[in-house]
Amino acid sequence: MNRRMCSTDMCQTDILILGTGGAGLFAALHAKKASPGLRVSVAVKGLLGKCGCTRMVQGGYNVALSAGDSVERHFMDTIEGGKWLPRQDLAWRLVEGAIERVRELENEIGCFFDRNPDGTLHQKAFAGQSFDRTVHKADLTGIEIINRLMEQVRALDVQEFEEHRAIELIPASDGSGIAGVLFIDMRTGRYRVVQAKAVLLATGAGPTMYRYHTPSGDKTCDGLAMALRYGLRLRDMEMVQFHPTGLLGGPDTRMTGTVLEEGLRGAGGYLLDGSGERFMARYDARGERATRDVVSRSIYAEMRAGRTSPMGGVYLQMSHLGPEKVAKTFPGMVSRCLDCGFDLAGGRVEVVPTAHYLMGGVEFDVDCSTAAPGLFAAGEDCGGVHGANRLGGNGVANSTVFGAIAGDSMAAYVQRNPAWRDLDRHIIAQGVERAEYPFSRPPDSIHRLRSALAQTMWDEVGVLRHQAALENGLEHLAGHRRALSALGVSGNDRRYNVSWHDWLDLESLLDISKVITVCALARENSRGAHFREDFPEAGALHSSCYTRVAGQGDQLELEMVPVSFDIVRPGHSLLGGAAGQAGNTAAQGRP
Repeated sequence: MNRRMCSTDMCQTDILILGTGGAGLFAALHAKKASPGLRVSVAVKGLLGKCGCTRMVQGGYNVALSAGDSVERHFMDTIEGGKWLPRQDLAWRLVEGAIERVRELENEIGCFFDRNPDGTLHQKAFAGQSFDRTVHKADLTGIEIINRLMEQVRALDVQEFEEHRAIELIPASDGSGIAGVLFIDMRTGRYRVVQAKAVLLATGAGPTMYRYHTPSGDKTCDGLAMALRYGLRLRDMEMVQFHPTGLLGGPDTRMTGTVLEEGLRGAGGYLLDGSGERFMARYDARGERATRDVVSRSIYAEMRAGRTSPMGGVYLQMSHLGPEKVAKTFPGMVSRCLDCGFDLAGGRVEVVPTAHYLMGGVEFDVDCSTAAPGLFAAGEDCGGVHGANRLGGNGVANSTVFGAIAGDSMAAYVQRNPAWRDLDRHIIAQGVERAEYPFSRPPDSIHRLRSALAQTMWDEVGVLRHQAALENGLEHLAGHRRALSALGVSGNDRRYNVSWHDWLDLESLLDISKVITVCALARENSRGAHFREDFPEAGALHSSCYTRVAGQGDQLELEMVPVSFDIVRPGHSLLGGAAGQAGNTAAQGRP
């Protein structure tokens, strides 16, 4: 096993993977198995297998395995849940590949998922789906997947760059593609350039710019910010998914915002207003099992109307299902709530919508390639798979399906392109200069500014949106950017300089917050996670467009791009008979 760190500030590898969640680890595993002789390296802002969002997955993994279910049915749920904005070949690859990937997770990687008495995989109900298809390990599915993947990767000759913060994607000096990545080694404070023939962007995004959010604080959209600076185009960036049930623990705990998983409502949990009355039936016939966007907006409407619990949210109740059953079925959730002083099994827990996932991201192809030769992308850094709304359980499927594809694709790419490209030294110098900037300004606390950003995004670019608020949000974001430019960090010791990295975190969050807001202003209709109170209608599905943005700072360029309905058109379905959602069948040549 080779876990040596480079002894100098410049080193080389064949394949460099940014991120060690489900996408990054699957990519490393597949790349190494496809071509064992290649040098594969993984880099992560934290510790391998101990950070990232895949590890935090509770609910499970969507896959069409049971009798009566089908790939077509899963595909239609994904397209309709995404409000006809997904790129259909990507959605098809997701649902088709999930079957292969779950078998691999079980039979080759060693995951133990819950089973029925007859030995088949247990699949539970998740909101917005027409079939119970969510494979799981109780409510700790992500930990099971990441632990087993980490074991497999560490059994191979894969180089690890832990606590390495990527700050710049480095192009080739002749513009022919990606040449490497510039890092800060957080342990030493020194800069490191890793030259690579292929690079995977799998940093996991994470909308932590909101007051209530589920990802850990180290997820600050660094990958998307780097992609913009590199010149890549992002799509669907207005589509920020709010999970309906984030734990509301009060101002004195960082547990506030942590997800209480979808399966709680799928199993029959109730949402209650401040007076203890169920309210979801007033908003949607599916009640608590409506899609995440609908439930989040419904809870927000109750909050805005003042029908709230003591801390300003609503209640989630499971006790009517039987405390012992709840504790057995959802041990992770019950334990998490008990840690914060709440009894999920036998009482009520206060919840609030919480920013959970970015449906938008880098434009990429079915083989995970991007517009830049040698640069690949997978997981939450990518846009197009989910459209306007991600179904619960499709997230970890997305990461593992496309992570594996990326590993195979990069191995094949390096075999065809065995030479390293010359690094653009000007971009390296620019990256170092940008990272050094905060040491040139008077030091001050950055926490108030990050809190101000969180409040701006929650109030102005949140669950419910309208033009005046979005425009106000842009003004506030510009003010936050000016404030950050005037604010510095203290000390010359770069080793584990938390203030420095907080500054860089906030810079990335401000970049992507502006993109989200600009795209939200441009979409003058309501689709999925994006709801405009001044444009509440969805608009004509047949003329659906998605947002595409490029550039950075004040030079953002946005266009509305028509969706290609290359598998199924609005008003049609791949399903016939009673299972059909639209009454007729019109497959358009599935990939």
